[in-house]
Parts: sequence; structure tokens; C-alpha cells
Amino acid sequence: MSENLEETNQSQSADINEKLLLDLAWERQQKKTFTAWCNSHLRKVGIHINSIDEDFRDGFTLLKLLEVIAGEKITPREKRGKLRVQKLSIINQALEFVASKGVKLVGVGAEEICDGNLKMTLGMIWTIILRFAIQDISVEELSAKEGLLLWCQRKTQPYRNVNVQNFHVSFKDGLAFCALIHRHRPDLIDYDSLKKGNDLYNLNLAFEVAEKQLDIPKMLDAEDIHESAKPDERSIMTYVSAYYHHFAKNQKAETAAKRIGKVLNINQENEQMMEQYELLASNLLEWIAQVMPWLLDRTPETTLQDAQSRLEEYRQYSAVTKPPKSEEKGKLETHFHTLQTKLRVSSRPAYVPSEGKLVSDINARWRELEEAEKEHEEFLFAELRRLQRLEHLADKFKRKAEKTEGWTDGKDTLLQRDDDLQSANLADIQALQKIHETFETDLKAESNRVETLANIANELTELNYHDADGVNARLQGLRDTFTALEGFSNDRTRRIEDAIETQQRIDQLRLEFAKRAATFNNWMDNTFDDLQEVPVCDNIADAEQEIASHEEWKSGPLQNASAQYDELNSLVSQMAELGSTDNPYSTQTPQDVYEKWCLLLDSVPMRDEILESELQKQNSNEQLRQDFADKANQAGAYIDAKSATLSDLSMQGQGSLEEQLQSLKSFQQEVLGYQPMIDECETSNQAAQAALVFDNPHTKYTMETLRAAWRQLNSNISRSINEMENQIIIRDTMGLTEDQLKEFRASFNHFDRDGSGQLEKNEFRSVLLSLGYELGSDPANDPKLDELFTRVDPNDTGHVSFESFLDFMTKETVDEDTADQVMNSFKILAGDKPYITEEQLKRELPPEQAEYCIGRMNPYTGPDAPEGALDYMSFSSALFGQSEL
Repeated sequence: MSENLEETNQSQSADINEKLLLDLAWERQQKKTFTAWCNSHLRKVGIHINSIDEDFRDGFTLLKLLEVIAGEKITPREKRGKLRVQKLSIINQALEFVASKGVKLVGVGAEEICDGNLKMTLGMIWTIILRFAIQDISVEELSAKEGLLLWCQRKTQPYRNVNVQNFHVSFKDGLAFCALIHRHRPDLIDYDSLKKGNDLYNLNLAFEVAEKQLDIPKMLDAEDIHESAKPDERSIMTYVSAYYHHFAKNQKAETAAKRIGKVLNINQENEQMMEQYELLASNLLEWIAQVMPWLLDRTPETTLQDAQSRLEEYRQYSAVTKPPKSEEKGKLETHFHTLQTKLRVSSRPAYVPSEGKLVSDINARWRELEEAEKEHEEFLFAELRRLQRLEHLADKFKRKAEKTEGWTDGKDTLLQRDDDLQSANLADIQALQKIHETFETDLKAESNRVETLANIANELTELNYHDADGVNARLQGLRDTFTALEGFSNDRTRRIEDAIETQQRIDQLRLEFAKRAATFNNWMDNTFDDLQEVPVCDNIADAEQEIASHEEWKSGPLQNASAQYDELNSLVSQMAELGSTDNPYSTQTPQDVYEKWCLLLDSVPMRDEILESELQKQNSNEQLRQDFADKANQAGAYIDAKSATLSDLSMQGQGSLEEQLQSLKSFQQEVLGYQPMIDECETSNQAAQAALVFDNPHTKYTMETLRAAWRQLNSNISRSINEMENQIIIRDTMGLTEDQLKEFRASFNHFDRDGSGQLEKNEFRSVLLSLGYELGSDPANDPKLDELFTRVDPNDTGHVSFESFLDFMTKETVDEDTADQVMNSFKILAGDKPYITEEQLKRELPPEQAEYCIGRMNPYTGPDAPEGALDYMSFSSALFGQSEL
């Protein structure tokens, strides 16, 4: 019995001795570890302690430690002094601060710390470590010690010879430390070369790598851990928590760098698209500026051939030069809408092009271009009509002028001669008097022809004939000639009257023939000119009117002339009966009258053929009009129908966005397949214009209106495809579902009461009220409504497109990157400082993104900033348009 009791006492004594030895070993390990842990934080403020139980006795170093680890400024309530009461006050202040963070310090008082009680000091520091280094650790809903242990297990699970079950013997061989480092930085340790049982090497390797490469102070001693049967749990937890915070901080930095990289990539892509838009807009505006002077040129042409060449040049422009530019304009609008969509979905401010390059500016310039095209085409057609009329009038003037000039040739010499009067007898003088009277009749008739020429010359002048000066000079020459002849004629009349006092008028019959023959001959000359004149008709009615007038002339004036010719023949017969075969009073012989009359009668059927040919020509022109009208009416109806179909496709929204996009693209291919019919209209139009057919009563369409409608249809299809692609971008970027998109489309269609495909301001107000916005009762005076409407209508169009509506609804329901989030990400990279350095940017970001930030960040101007410090706060705001970049 006594022997058993003695054995029991010996066993209990051995257990007590072993526990005492463990306590002493743990206390030694804790002192080293906690001292190193404190120094890892105090070095940030330039403080180093050697003995944890001595250096915290005055309380001031303890306050500094709490300031660093809590990130708060703590003003000592006492000045540093040697009195015990002062030290106790400062230590109590520190303990109260710890208690304010929700930590209960059981059995730890200011007196023990002030007296240098190692055990109490270690307990206090352990409590601080638990609160500020371990308590906030959270892994899979476990926190503090359990969370830290689970973290170690998760990180080391794949590694051989590592099985972390606690914070003492599981770390004794050093492999767990090496596995944690290798898991996060495989470049620092060759884990496969490590061996179990080589504890000191493994421990020293891990401690050395952590200190030199990861800036984690050496808080443990390899020999102490190796020699201890059960290493101190608190020391191991403290050291492992340093691993956790270091790698967690790196993970935050990596996440922050990724967020910044994402934002910078978006900004760089947007800037590239802005530059592309500016270039496309500049090129298109420059082309419009180059072509406008040519379209506005109204310089008249001098020949019909020049006008036709100019019209052909315009046709080449319409068919070859303009279509690619129209496509460029469509691509420019698509590019602009895509850019605005990307800016909206990334919460960037709307892009405002440089002055004069807004889409509305380009559309205005394009409308000016199309108006100039229309006016240019109308001018060219007018020129063709004018020059055709001018050529006809000029030819008519030339023929009549040549005939009149031929008549006046030599007349001045005959009128001025006097020898025939001096040597003539009474009969001869009477004959000369009658010859002169005949001449005066001819002179008067020819004077009337000059007035006809004057009318033609006036019309040529009014129509800007290129040789109008020459025509007027020739007319003036004729007038001067006739004025002189009238003077000469009056003088000869006076001389004949002076010499004919005894003369009698004889041979009334001859004189009557001479007068009638002269008048009849003049009528035949004028009529022959009229029969030779080329008819000018614009349509079948004009040609039929010419034929009717000609038939009326044949049954009227021509029959009267035939009666006059019979009367002349009767006079000739009477003169023959009286024995006279000549007529000294007339320049026209009966044979002359006969031959000219036969020539005139032969010209009548020729005139019939000319007019019939003109009627056939106008019938051909009518066929050209009808051909174009048939094609134009068919094409116009097709374009109207497809425009309505496009509207239905855009409004119905059946199927997924990809299916709707495919439907639109298939619809686009179907419409493009109709291009040959448009080309046929162009060909038919050109054929009509080549025949100088300018009007068409059979259709309301012109080639210009068809071109514009065709381009507008294709442009609307491309715009609808672009809007659908932008909706897909918004859906994918914002993470929207198909059901959400369908709901947004249904809401839009519900409030779009007039079915216009866009919301007016009052309709948008109804949307806001349905979402619960508090708006004023007067829509015309509601600042809140005005502010929201400006957000969805930045270009002040007065309406909201579905794309803008979708963007607005998305922002109401989906989270997105913000300037504050980016700013916090930079703060993590900067180590919680209000500035960041080039070195930090280059270390944390890809080279291209780092240079992008360095080139755009402003220098940091705050206090205590090192040289080269950069202001990431203003830069983050600028990325989202809250300040200037």
C-alpha cells in the first residue's frame, strides 16, 4: 500500500515537473515571438524593443503599438515621466483602449505591467494579438483560431507529409511552414526537395525565406521548436497569423490591380474609339466640304454637248462616288452609338465629339449635301432645256439673217444711181417709178423680217446665249443697213417725182401683178421658212397640237394662197391677151412665182413627215416614262412594306436577343437581294434622262426619292442591328437575363403609347412614377424630372430610345464599378496611403497599364509625400467623368 502511494506521488511529481518545464519553454518561446511581433509593427514608427517585460513599463511604447495596429491616433493623457503614478495612468489608458475594442483583460492590471510581470505582460500582448491579428480572420464561416487553422489545412492539404491538426506539434518539423510559403510563392522554395525528419533545416529555411523574401520577421527559434516536445501554441499562432495577413494583403493587391486593369482597359478602348470617330467624322466632313463647291457651281454652259457631259459627270458621282460615302456615314453613326453604349454600361460620361462633329452636325451637313445635289440636278436639266432652245433659235436667226442680208446686197447702189432717170423717157420713168414702188413694198416687207429677227435676238439674250453679243451686233448691222436704204429710197422717190411731172401711170395690170406677186412671194418665203423649222415638243400633246395646227393651216391659209396664185395666173392671162409678155415693173416673173409655188407645195408633205416623226419620238418618250413609273411604283411599295416590317421586328422582340439579331441580319440579306430592282430603276431613269425626258405624271416617285428611301431603309436596318448588338453588350456586361430584357421591352412598349419606338418626356415621366420616383405635380416645371430626362437624353433630342431606356433600367437594378471602388483598389496597392508611387504601379500592374496611369496621374501635393508621389484619387474620379483627366 505504502509502495503504491509512493509510486503515485512520484508519478504526480514527474507530471508537475514536466508541466513546469513546458511552461518555462512556452514562456521563453512566447517572449521571443511576441517581442518580434511587436517590433514588426513598431518599426513602422521607428521604435524597437529588446525586452517585452521591460520596454512596456512606462506605457508610452504600448500606446504607440496600439496606434500602429489599430490605425488610430491616441494622445497620451500624461507626459512621459518617472513617477509611477504617471506610468500607471498611461498603462491604464492603453488597457482602456483595448477594452473599448471589445476585449476583456482578465487578471491583467496596470500595476503588473508597470512592475514588469512577464506572465501578465505576455498575457496582455496575446490578448492584443488575438484581437488585432487573429480575431478578424474568417474562413468558411469560422473565425479566429478555428478560421486560421482551417486556412492552414486548406492551403497545405495537397502537400505530402503535412497534416495540420493544431498549432504545436503539426508545425514541429517545419514542413507546414514551407508548404504555406510554397503554396503562395512556389518560386521561393523547392518543396519536393524537402525531407521529413530534417526539422532544423526545414524550420530555418522557412524562417529565413519568410524574413528575407516576404518581410515577415523571424518570430520563432528553430532549436526551441525542435527541442520542445510541444511547441507553444500561442507563438505558433502569432507567427502563422503573420503569414495569413501577408498573403491576404497580396491577394487584395492582386484583386485591386485586376479591378484597376479592367477599368483602364475600358478607358483605353473608349479613347481609341473616340479617336476613330474623330478621324471618320473629319474625313467625311472634309469630303462634303470638297464636293459642295462643285455641287453649288451654277456656271452656265455654252453648248449642249458641254451640258450633257456635265450631267454625265453628275451621274457618275451619284452612282460611283456617293454610295461609299453614304456607307461611311452609316458606319460612323453605328460607331458612335456603340461607343456611347460602352460608356454608359461602364458608367462613363457620354462622349461629346469636338465642335462641329456631333452626329447631328454631320446629319445637317449631309442634308445640305443632298439638297445641293437636288438643286444641282435641277440646274443641269434646266441648262439642257435652255441650250436646246438656244441652238434652235440661233439657227433660225442665222437662216433669216442670211436671207435678209442677201436681199439688201447691192440695193444701196441701185437706189443712188441717177443715170437711168436722166436718159429715160416718160414710159421709162413711169416704169422706173413703178419699179421703185415695188422696191419700197419689198423694203417694208423686209423691214418686218428684221423685226422678226429682233424678237429672236431678244429671246437669245434673255436665255444667256453665249454669242448674244454677236447676234445683236448682226441685228444692229441689218437695222443700220435698212435705215440707210430707207433714206436712199426716200431720196430716189423725190427724184423720180421731180422727173415724172408728165409721166402717167400705165399698165395698171402689170403694176397690180407686180404688187400682188411681191406680197405673194414674201408670203411664200416666210411660209417656206416656217415649213423648214424643226418642231420643239415636250410630250405627245405638244406633237399632236403641232400636227393639228399644220392641218388647220393647210385647210385655211394654204387654200387662201392657192386662190391668190389663181388670181396672179389670171392677171398673167389678161396681160397675154393684151399682147404683153414681159413686165418691167416686177422683179418676179410668172415662171419665178410658179417655180416657188411648186417648191412650197412639195414642202407640205415633207412637213407632214417631220411632224409624224416628232409624234413617234414623243410616243417613245412616253414609253420611257411608263417604264420608269412601273418600276418606281413597284420599288417604292416594296421599300414602304419592308420599312413597316422592320418596325414590327423592332417592336415585337420575340425570342432571345441573339435570335432577334439573327432575324434582323436575315432580313437585311433579304432586303439587299432587292438591289437589282433598284439598279433597274436607275437604268430606266438614265434612259429617260438621256432622251431629255424630265417630267413623269405616272408616278409620285423620282429617282432621288427612291434613292433616299432605299438608303434610309438600309440605314435603319443597320441601326436596328447595331442597337440589338448594343443590347447584347449591355446584357452581357451587366449580367441581365433574357427575362429581364423581355420585361424591360414590355415596359417600354407599354409606355410607348403612340408606338413611335421612343418615349416622349411625359411617357418617360410615367415610367418614373411606376418605379416609385417622387416627382412634382407639374411636368412643365419639375427640376427632378428635367435632371433625369437629361441623363437619358444627353443629346437633347426630346425623346428616349429603347437603348437609353434599357441603360437606365439596368442601372436601377444592376451593380457596377464606381469611382469609389477604383479609389479603394488603388488605396490597397498604395498600402493605405493617400498617394501611390511609380514603383508600386509598375510592381502591381501590367507594364502598359502602369504607363497609362503614370502618364495621366497628377503629382500628389499633400503633406509628407515622397518625391514622385502620384494622386490616384483625382485620377479615379476622372475615369468616371467626375473631374478632368
